[in-house]
Amino acid sequence: MINKAVVSKTLIPDNKCFLIKEIVEPYFDPIFHSHPEYQLSFVLKGEGNRFVGNSIQAFYSGDMVLVGPNLPHVWKNHNSYFEQKQPTGTTVLVLYFKGDIFGDSIAHKAEFQKINMLLQQSSRGLEIKGETRQTIGRMMRELTKANGLESVIQLLKILDHLAASKEIFFINELDEVAFKEAESERIHKVYDFVMKNFNNKIKLEEVAEIANMTNTSFSRYFKSRLNKSFSDFLKDVRINYACKLLKDERIPIESISYDCGYPSVTNFNKQFKHCTGKQPSSYREEFLAMINTNEGT
Repeated sequence: MINKAVVSKTLIPDNKCFLIKEIVEPYFDPIFHSHPEYQLSFVLKGEGNRFVGNSIQAFYSGDMVLVGPNLPHVWKNHNSYFEQKQPTGTTVLVLYFKGDIFGDSIAHKAEFQKINMLLQQSSRGLEIKGETRQTIGRMMRELTKANGLESVIQLLKILDHLAASKEIFFINELDEVAFKEAESERIHKVYDFVMKNFNNKIKLEEVAEIANMTNTSFSRYFKSRLNKSFSDFLKDVRINYACKLLKDERIPIESISYDCGYPSVTNFNKQFKHCTGKQPSSYREEFLAMINTNEGT
């Protein structure tokens, strides 16, 4: 178990203005962390829950996100990825670049206005969707093969395309979501505990003790920093995992209910509908119908 969150680390060599690499690992780095560089991530293989600032969302292959400097984040795979008997594997293409990459004398010119706006907005985390995601994914692959000035020009093209896109969406509602080092470590410990134990009953006093706080103080602290109550956070984790399991029609809904920490199927159905607007059975039927339609085209 990881006890220390990596809060700030320099990823780019001093003689480089950006770094792009394809990372292939059994699972993504499970540490809730931040760093001073911008990060553009494109998940090629893998799924789980994505934590960016105060947001938690399910992610799948094709997930693309731009994270601003010092914005805490982690892509946390489902528990099955950590079991050696189920070698699933992950692949992600990651681009890191510095904020002063173009220098003050150029960056503040009118031609860079849209790019500057994009970089400012990334402080809340940005999700890229649609055709923009496909185009940027292709451009990132081209960047891995570029060298010298050509590579810098390609990076600029990527940022320019993102800045002009209408398919980019805020991940966090709040402008200021960066955590101090002690807070990042505390939040990571809570995240880590929840992700390992959400399929069991979790008591508020358990997580409050992990955070070294009273129940009342922890509840107030968690909601102020994550913009949601701990119970809502736990429910999001469980329902996101349920959505993954429901895509496998071989798994009975009753089993999914237990695997997600809901001993009562009735309560599971109620909570699932509250979060998604659909009953678990309807969610499964719609997903399978979509898959069959895509396979038939």
